[in-house]
Amino acid sequence: MMKWEENVRKVEPYVPGEQPKNTDVIKLNTNECPYPPAPGVRKLAEEFDYGKLRLYPDTEAGKLADALCGYYGIAPEQLFIGVGSDDVLALAFLTFFHSGKPVWFPDITYSFYDVWAQLYRIPYERKPLDGQFNIVKEDYFGENGGIVIPNPNAPTGVFEEVGVLEEIIAANPGSVVIVDEAYVDFGGESCRKLIGKYDNLLVVQTFSKSRAMAGLRIGFAMGNPKLIGYLKDVKFSFNSYTMNMPSIELGAEAVRDEEYFKHTVNKIIQTRERVKKELAELGFTFPDSRANFIFASHEKMAAKEIFVELKKRNIFVRFWDKPRIRNYLRITVGTGEQMDILLKNLKEIVAGG
Repeated sequence: MMKWEENVRKVEPYVPGEQPKNTDVIKLNTNECPYPPAPGVRKLAEEFDYGKLRLYPDTEAGKLADALCGYYGIAPEQLFIGVGSDDVLALAFLTFFHSGKPVWFPDITYSFYDVWAQLYRIPYERKPLDGQFNIVKEDYFGENGGIVIPNPNAPTGVFEEVGVLEEIIAANPGSVVIVDEAYVDFGGESCRKLIGKYDNLLVVQTFSKSRAMAGLRIGFAMGNPKLIGYLKDVKFSFNSYTMNMPSIELGAEAVRDEEYFKHTVNKIIQTRERVKKELAELGFTFPDSRANFIFASHEKMAAKEIFVELKKRNIFVRFWDKPRIRNYLRITVGTGEQMDILLKNLKEIVAGG
């Protein structure tokens, strides 16, 4: 080891879903929306004055903030905007988890949580989900340095009722509870209605899934003004110009088209429910998903074997070789046509296996 390496902050990075170079594939491994953003977004992008890019963007992302506040019925001081929900969550870890006590989150969950904890040297504990992949709420009662709960969870798709989460929030007035709602639009209920009741609640959402804008990196958090103020203090100590100008303007336009948003989400939900039935007929089992993916296991064939065979056929799904979930595949809900091709291939693979 070179001498300077002794002072390097070392961490095992998060590994995202594979991004194949070949575009002639069915990509169901990163939970992207299979449909384009709202038509107004395309029109605005085509008309965008590129000459404005010489200027710094609005540090408060005003146009986007106004659209979000109007849509969700919150005040500007209750809103924080960041570069995707990953940026928002990473800054929240840095801001709020500073007590030296362990932060708690589920053992089967978004695998970026432990990466951020390791990066910032935050102690943490993974709380085991039960046999049906549900949270054991009693595990979150006690002294801690903070709590993070995704709802619906990833990669399981399981949704916890808001009442369950409220019990956890109420039981932990001395620590910040983050509810990560990346997938809430696909059939869950948001905890944002609780932000006025609990000053320790931060609700995080994203444009990457239901609003079909993963490529622009837009995320946001909702909470009481004091929480948001502390988060902004850290953000502006890190980088004043985190949101780029196209993201601000195109993101605001996406929020304005509520009809398109709801239509797109409903199409994905309908496709998900149909595919659930057809997967069950092929011998797959899965928890009831409220997300834009299905976490499926086959009764007779190993998940890794199915994963490898699908990849040979240019169909990408997500597989983790980890305890408790190594016999599951996370399958993003694509278009109806994409899912028909997936099901046809799964039928052949399972029959051959």
